[in-house]
Amino acid sequence: MPQKEVTIPVPAKGGSNKEEDKKDNKDTEEKNNTTNTNTKDNKKDKKKDKKEETLSPEDEKLKNDLELLVERSRDEKEEIALAALEALKTEIRSSTSSMTSVPKPLKFLRNHYSTLVDIYKNSKEGRAKTSLADILSVLAMANGNDERDTLKYKLLGSGEAIASWGHEYVKHLATEIGVEFDIKKEEGQSVEDLLKLVDEIVPFQMTHNAEPEACDLLLEVEQLSKIFQYIDENNYSRVCLYLFKCSYYVPGPDDINILKVCVEIYIKMKQYPDALRVAMKISDPELITEIFKLVENNKSILQQLGFLVARQKIVPDNFNYDSISDIINNSKLSEYFMNLATDLDIREPKLPEEIFQSHLDSTSVIADSARMNLASSFVNAFVNAGFGKDKLMTAEEDTKWWFKNRELGILSTVASTGMVVLWDIDGGLTKIDKFLYSQEKHCSNGALMAIGMLTSGIRSEMDPALSLLAEHINSSNTGTRISAIFGLGLAYAGTQRQDLMSLLSPCLDDDKEKMEFIGIVGLALGLIFIGSCDPELSTLFVQTLIQRGTAASESHARFLHLGLGLLYLGKQDAAELALETLKAIEGKGGEYARLTVEACAYAGTGNVLKVQNMLHFCSDGQENPHHGLAVLSIALIAMGEELGSDMCLRMFDHLLQKGNVHIKRAIPLALGLLSPSNPRIAIMDILSKLSHDNDPEVAQGAILSLGLIGAGTNNARIGGMLRALAVFYGKDVHLFFVRIAQGLLHLGKGTMTINPYHSDRTLMSPVAVGGLLALLHAGLDIKNILSTQSHYLFFSIVCSMYPRMLMTLDEDLKPLPVSVRVGQSVDIVGLAGKPKTITGFQTHTTPVLLGYNERAELATDDYIPLTNILEGIVILKPNPNASVTSPLASKKN
Repeated sequence: MPQKEVTIPVPAKGGSNKEEDKKDNKDTEEKNNTTNTNTKDNKKDKKKDKKEETLSPEDEKLKNDLELLVERSRDEKEEIALAALEALKTEIRSSTSSMTSVPKPLKFLRNHYSTLVDIYKNSKEGRAKTSLADILSVLAMANGNDERDTLKYKLLGSGEAIASWGHEYVKHLATEIGVEFDIKKEEGQSVEDLLKLVDEIVPFQMTHNAEPEACDLLLEVEQLSKIFQYIDENNYSRVCLYLFKCSYYVPGPDDINILKVCVEIYIKMKQYPDALRVAMKISDPELITEIFKLVENNKSILQQLGFLVARQKIVPDNFNYDSISDIINNSKLSEYFMNLATDLDIREPKLPEEIFQSHLDSTSVIADSARMNLASSFVNAFVNAGFGKDKLMTAEEDTKWWFKNRELGILSTVASTGMVVLWDIDGGLTKIDKFLYSQEKHCSNGALMAIGMLTSGIRSEMDPALSLLAEHINSSNTGTRISAIFGLGLAYAGTQRQDLMSLLSPCLDDDKEKMEFIGIVGLALGLIFIGSCDPELSTLFVQTLIQRGTAASESHARFLHLGLGLLYLGKQDAAELALETLKAIEGKGGEYARLTVEACAYAGTGNVLKVQNMLHFCSDGQENPHHGLAVLSIALIAMGEELGSDMCLRMFDHLLQKGNVHIKRAIPLALGLLSPSNPRIAIMDILSKLSHDNDPEVAQGAILSLGLIGAGTNNARIGGMLRALAVFYGKDVHLFFVRIAQGLLHLGKGTMTINPYHSDRTLMSPVAVGGLLALLHAGLDIKNILSTQSHYLFFSIVCSMYPRMLMTLDEDLKPLPVSVRVGQSVDIVGLAGKPKTITGFQTHTTPVLLGYNERAELATDDYIPLTNILEGIVILKPNPNASVTSPLASKKN
């Protein structure tokens, strides 16, 4: 029988083996994917290899030639080895003269580096070995290791000129010399071999537009004085600019040594105004006098130097300056300022109401209160400062404005006349005279303060301030004494006159007087002897603090501490003795004094360690009222440096979130100190937020600081903020501060600055810093000092006020209108060639106003300025080589 076929049943697709099939399919898919990706990767790798392997015929030939030369260099016959090495040198030299990427010979020889090192080790002494060392020195640069082989083999090499190997090699070598020098110094080894190389590298760098690298190398090997040999008229400005900026990042006393090198270079190149600026930064009286003596017979340069020291409010010692006494004494400052006002057509006096623009706010009801009248008096003084006339105090028909104020309000209102007639001794005294003999005591006291303000920063042979105020110092009325002494402080700030010390110092021992009087005496003496480090005065201050005991921690005692601090302003280590002495004073008074002296001594230096000390003090977890002072001190130390200022903003942001109430109250004031007359958007936004704070003292401080950062700029954004705040605080005590801030914003109708930095932000005016600090220390207790009895301290800002103008004069000191470009300054430190110094400029005719970050340059070459920084008052002389296209040259033709 035939057998039946056996069929094996295949499970249907929907059957029980469905899941297993799915798994199988998945596995195969995954396998396929991985193989696909693997093949893709392999393909990519192959492509890469192909790219690397596929060399052009020229490169292939070069590679083979180099390999052959390496092979030949180990030949036993010295001639063959030498020839091979010379050929290698030629190949490398031709490729390293200018480097934009790793040259091909270095790339191809990289793999043979260890071979060549072995050949070197096994070679006999001779020309071939030293020649190979030269090659290894260059190859080590591209081989990248930490052994400093470039330098090692250079020292072992034939000693041939480094210039032939190109700029990149020299740069690499200089870096390794710096590291090696430090190691050898530590180990006490000789560094003569390194210095020989330095003498070869520096001239190469100086002639190839690499002045910054030459300066760095000389600084690293402590041989900066060698730079003089290579200075010429093409490179001196770049060298000095770079060294000047380096001094900010070098610890003392090296920073002073660097600056002295700058002075010597400028003197060598006969750039006396630039030399004087650096000498003033060092604050070395002997150096300043030496520079003046060098130009004794050059009248125009002497006059230009006179304008520079007048801006810094200093006088050269042991030098007969009779021929330029008007300039150095600032006697003509008022006249020049009036020329500016006439040119800008802003001589017409303004009323405070024109600044407030209250009529635009339909909600506001103008209340004629004594407090608002006092605010209007301050605003009137700030807005019309220096213009010689206003509509409230100096108007021809007597407005009796001061009768609308009460008691101490009358004092400040009458004193405001001094600011209106600022710098004009001849015309101003007659306008103040009518108040001086008033029966109302506050009125005559205000006139005394006005006389001090009027002569602030102006020296005169008549000495009107001293002759009129001296007799009132020992008056029976304390108010009269305070007004006269504060007036003297403002009038003679920075003069360091010994006759004033003998006149004022006995007042510190007056036991009958309260701390307010003692504080003002201390402040006045501090302003007059600012930065003098006077040991006699310092001892007297410390003795007074010890005698006063618990009274030394009263609110007004802060001005005595500040007076002591001002003696050491910017003097760094010179304050160490005073700080040690102050440790003897226990309690809050001693702590305030120590913090103030330390901050003042390092003002504007950007010293990171001192900022850290202040931060540690702030973060001790206690409710210490002096935390606010530490915050203000951080701003004082960091304000001179852009990087430091930016870091401060970050610190203050953290402190606002984490700090106690004292810290929060000081932060707005610290921000005001960081950028006075420089309305930075970031600071503006923080202050705008803080001006609505629940704590009234935080809000008042923020409003005042809005006025400080915008002082004299007429900034529209801040103006809008302040008008909004005036509506918001319509019936509040804050409105007084809003009005003051509005007055500051329109300081001198927008023609003045209170920023202590000038000369392209390189020089700090100590007197200007003193004026700002007096106001801000008062602001630390805004409730008890500025809001109540001592509002006259707002006038301390007069020390910081100065026209923010550029005025050009001819050699006979007559105004000379010329075209200038004014734009945002550009940092050109370390840039080769002659890069543009300003950007986004507009062309104006002088006199012009300059903002904080602005710089000016002459638009034509008709004239040559006698100073490289066009700021303040600049003398021009005609250019004999003026281009034919210029109008002056065509007139001559």
